[in-house]
Amino acid sequence: MADIQHAFKELIFCLQTSRLYPSWHPEFKKSVDRAYIALAAALKDKTELVIGIVAGELAFEKEIFFDLSLRVKPMIEQLKEKGIERISIYSGLTLEELNNFIAIINSKDDPSLLSREAMIAAGIKNISVGKIKTALASSLSEKAANAINFLGLYDESLDKVTGSLEDVLNAQTLDHLTLQVTMKTVMENLLGRHQDFLNITAVKRYDLSTFAHLFNTAILSMYFSARMGFNQEAVREVGVAALFHDIGKHYISRKIIRKPGSLTVDELDKVKNHVILGAELLLKYVDGLGELPLVVCFEHHLKYDLSGYPKISFYKKPHIASLIVAICDVYDALSSRRSYKSDYPPLLIYEIMNKDRGKAFHPGLLDKFFQTIGVWPQGIFVGLSDSRIAVVLEENEDDIFFPKVRIVSGAGTGSVIDLKDMKDSLKIERYLNPLTEGKEFLGKV
Repeated sequence: MADIQHAFKELIFCLQTSRLYPSWHPEFKKSVDRAYIALAAALKDKTELVIGIVAGELAFEKEIFFDLSLRVKPMIEQLKEKGIERISIYSGLTLEELNNFIAIINSKDDPSLLSREAMIAAGIKNISVGKIKTALASSLSEKAANAINFLGLYDESLDKVTGSLEDVLNAQTLDHLTLQVTMKTVMENLLGRHQDFLNITAVKRYDLSTFAHLFNTAILSMYFSARMGFNQEAVREVGVAALFHDIGKHYISRKIIRKPGSLTVDELDKVKNHVILGAELLLKYVDGLGELPLVVCFEHHLKYDLSGYPKISFYKKPHIASLIVAICDVYDALSSRRSYKSDYPPLLIYEIMNKDRGKAFHPGLLDKFFQTIGVWPQGIFVGLSDSRIAVVLEENEDDIFFPKVRIVSGAGTGSVIDLKDMKDSLKIERYLNPLTEGKEFLGKV
């Protein structure tokens, strides 16, 4: 798979280079030569390579190239603007064909030049482009297709809730109906595929979006609430509340923290009390959103034992939705990769959060959360005590440290093992980060 990714990288980089240099320039010629050599090597044992562009990501068979996609986003957008969702390259490709193809891609003339007939007429017989529904549909594995479909749903929903969050931050009229419909869509289409959610967010740099953490916290909170037996309306209400739980912090970062010069005393107080500021913002939208978002925004840092903030002069048991969101908020923050930190291994997340059991977190809810999510979540790669590599398939709620796994490397590859039945002789020893040592196993689940 490394040669495939290398070939696609060289092709995309060649297309980018062609936007900077004319066809006679030495840098352009070098980039074309590199792309041709890489593609020829990748086609050595294949008759066709098909690269798909779905939801802004590059994909081939079982692989979704998140890191590569991130590096070449402008080129991906240019291809999408030209209506290109897939590029098929066939064995027999010549250097001249590749040169001609790049010239057509960069042409501002009639897009019909990219039709199969027009490309053949231009001497390009071993490259074709088109929509995703044709060639890529047959070349993508079911798993990759499902993952890409999920990613599309995720990104589309994130775009919609971003609009609602922006409306509140800008003190504009909020389209409550659209928000409720979006959250209902999330509940119906994403919650039942929680494993896909964990898999995708494990390898995608999804924190590039300002509001992705809020959205992920909402998804986790809805999933957890549903597993606890909340009815659909209550699950949706918890999700909306979770979506707005840190709206005050986003308002501060936009209006105050970026302010040149010193902060006023009032502004400094707002930084320290973003939960109060957020509640004040949401107070204007109670008629449409209801009271729960305001309550969760105010309470999600109170902590279960009320040792958090804001400080209150009376005893007030936090709402159960606030306690749920507090758990999901911290879990997503610890498990997400940011530009300034790596993700924490699952066992460390469990240990960190359990140190606050009975303090920051309701003990019963925290126990139930990890029974639901698992210490070792579905879809992650783990190293076993006998040196074999496995992927986690299913949690055992009555023994959260010993899930069911499928062996992906070593003796018995493909077999399913319930570690609960073998706890005396076999256990999970380590987590394999999907961006590093776990990357080679992504196509084997």
